[in-house]
Amino acid sequence: MLQRIVLSLLLATWFYVDCNPGPIDDIAVDRYFIPDACVREVKSGDFVRYHYNGTFTDGKRFDSSYDKGAAFFGQVGHKWRIAGVDKGILGMCVNERRRITVPPHLTYSSQAAGGTVPPDTTLVFDLVLLDIFNRADQVQTKVIRTPKDCKRSVMRTDFVRFHFNASLLDGTAFDSSYKRSQTQDSVVGEGLLIKGLDEGLLGMCVGEIRHFIIPPFLAFGEKGYGTEVPSHASVVYHILLEDLHNPKDDIIVEFKKAPETCTRKSVAGDYIRYHYNASFLNGITFDSSYQHNKTYNTYIGLGYMIAGIDKGLQGVCTGERRRIILPPHLAYGQQGAGKDIPGSAVLVFDIHVIDFHNVKDPVQVEVMNKSAGCNETSEVNDFIQYHYNCSLLDGTLLFTSRDYEAPQDVLLGGGKIIDGLDEALRNMCVGERRTVLVPPHLGHGEKGAGIVPGSAVLRFELELVSLQKGVPEGYLFVWLEDSPVQLFEALDINQDQKVPLEEFSQFIKQQVSEGKGRLKPSQDADSVINDMFKNQDRNADGMITLDELKLKSDEDAEKARHEEL
Repeated sequence: MLQRIVLSLLLATWFYVDCNPGPIDDIAVDRYFIPDACVREVKSGDFVRYHYNGTFTDGKRFDSSYDKGAAFFGQVGHKWRIAGVDKGILGMCVNERRRITVPPHLTYSSQAAGGTVPPDTTLVFDLVLLDIFNRADQVQTKVIRTPKDCKRSVMRTDFVRFHFNASLLDGTAFDSSYKRSQTQDSVVGEGLLIKGLDEGLLGMCVGEIRHFIIPPFLAFGEKGYGTEVPSHASVVYHILLEDLHNPKDDIIVEFKKAPETCTRKSVAGDYIRYHYNASFLNGITFDSSYQHNKTYNTYIGLGYMIAGIDKGLQGVCTGERRRIILPPHLAYGQQGAGKDIPGSAVLVFDIHVIDFHNVKDPVQVEVMNKSAGCNETSEVNDFIQYHYNCSLLDGTLLFTSRDYEAPQDVLLGGGKIIDGLDEALRNMCVGERRTVLVPPHLGHGEKGAGIVPGSAVLRFELELVSLQKGVPEGYLFVWLEDSPVQLFEALDINQDQKVPLEEFSQFIKQQVSEGKGRLKPSQDADSVINDMFKNQDRNADGMITLDELKLKSDEDAEKARHEEL
């Protein structure tokens, strides 16, 4: 009994002796491999895992943890059977290799060990340290990289997506999300992760990288994890946080650039054209309308888009730039979309609104300059000349009349220009300037035309250069004063009761020159007069007689009476 008490006191004294290379009292320690980095050394009270080979001094092996298929696990300084090993492991680093020579009185003493080790035998233990931890340990966190702009960090109940490399403390890798090409996705603080990760992820920002060392009791504990993580193993996680949201999140709208003026904001039911860059929270782009070289066009608020964009595009101004951050439940949800968008991904859309309109929108006219003395304005059937610049609402110039030698000319109401422009050119004075917005249903429609994109709202800058008043539809000539009572006699200049083309032409041109009548504009006068003559020369004999001559107004009135009958 006395001998055992003395031995226990001696072992207790050894546990507090500093450990140095070479002989330590009467054990010999050979540190034949020391790792370059040693962040922690074994102290009394620590728990350790190590592999070993036990041999006699002649090299013959009597025991090995490798043969048993499991590393040795125990607490330093708690009365191991072989006191010399307990002493010799102090100060050891993970991955360090030591050869500890233990004299008989610090091994099994004078007793034999299971018939394998004779009494009073010096033993040699070749060790490699795999793990160290202490019950007082917490998660050790090292921040490797922090993003410059962190507006939000992980809190309990947040859902996170992260990439990781996981290893044991000795560097043995046991898992990696990168190898699976898929992030680890989980709610934080709900017990779905090991406790050390639940704790270590708190406060992280998207794009941040952290390095965690997690003791076994905050990791996989006594049971370990499958065949990769043994029991009582510390684990090391290298984490990159890719994504973060909370199931209660709504969209976040950040205003990047607003136009100087905004006469109208978009509402549900509007048709919108916009450019976008779409990315994840980590900044990686997965789609862009610019790459497709065309805007994205759709109706707002009618369910044609993912819910977050449908909501985020309401209340925008033409020309506005905004960022819309969508939680997954307002984007593509847990399923993701295709190969580019993983499940439960937060999406970021940088939006540039090109234009929007409603099918009920009229032509919008803003008069920029108008003469105060204007008493004659353009109307349907008038022939006009005008200058114009035509552009998209983002300022892209499409066409300009300044590229040509003469102004553009058109007969209003003749169907030669888009309906919205025809309407915008009416009620204008010569010299007047206007800015006009033409919605696509009064422009080039959904298909567009040439370089005009489909469904584009067009902006016209107009200036009326000249105006020739027209005649009603179906007419070639109108009287501006009362026609002669005896019209045939006035036409029959030589009084031979027949009016040839020459007399007819001479008479009509005289009425026009004297301001008594007006020919249909936009056509050659002789051609118009020739058509008028043919209309009156009903038997096509080259002469108009009294019986053939009828005014257009009289013909229309007679036709109306027949229709009434």
